[in-house]
Amino acid sequence: MELKDFLKYMNSGKEVQAGSDIHKYMHELSQEAMKITCELNQSYHTEAEIRDLMSELTGKSVDQSFGMFPPFYTDCGKNITFGKNVFLNAGCKFQDQGGIFIDDGALIGHNVVLATLNHNPIPEKRGNMIPKPIHIGKNVWIGANATICQGVTIGDHAIVAAGAVVTKDVEAGTVVGGVPARYIKHIKKKKEIA
Repeated sequence: MELKDFLKYMNSGKEVQAGSDIHKYMHELSQEAMKITCELNQSYHTEAEIRDLMSELTGKSVDQSFGMFPPFYTDCGKNITFGKNVFLNAGCKFQDQGGIFIDDGALIGHNVVLATLNHNPIPEKRGNMIPKPIHIGKNVWIGANATICQGVTIGDHAIVAAGAVVTKDVEAGTVVGGVPARYIKHIKKKKEIA
């Protein structure tokens, strides 16, 4: 199997059957991701070295404006797309097989979890996985220890409060928080504050 075929399948949202060829390939990618993240997390690296390692991990060139404080964890890496001026704080955990798309200017806090896989709820098929993407809009701020579940889109300029568990889409320009995350308020625009 080739990476492009794997990504096409995962981005289709089709169920991944336990023990299938696609599932086995997923495990191969996990081994590669563990090797790269071990290198990333076990010693000091300059900003340029971090970008190089993240480019190797994702299989895509990471923009010069990308910033991150390791450690960082993923069990795939190849289905993450970063925009410009994205910053990840320490301890983030991305389960990206279903696709993680982070747009320009997003700030991701300490220990944030982005999880794009879910298991089949039928006990006899529990080993099967169902991928759905996560989309993080422009200038989104996700607070420390938040969890974003599969299939969620967070609209531009939104804020996710620390510790929130986001199970549904977040409207642009709003603040959400809690478990499960709920609407708190709209963010005032600059002209409204003056």
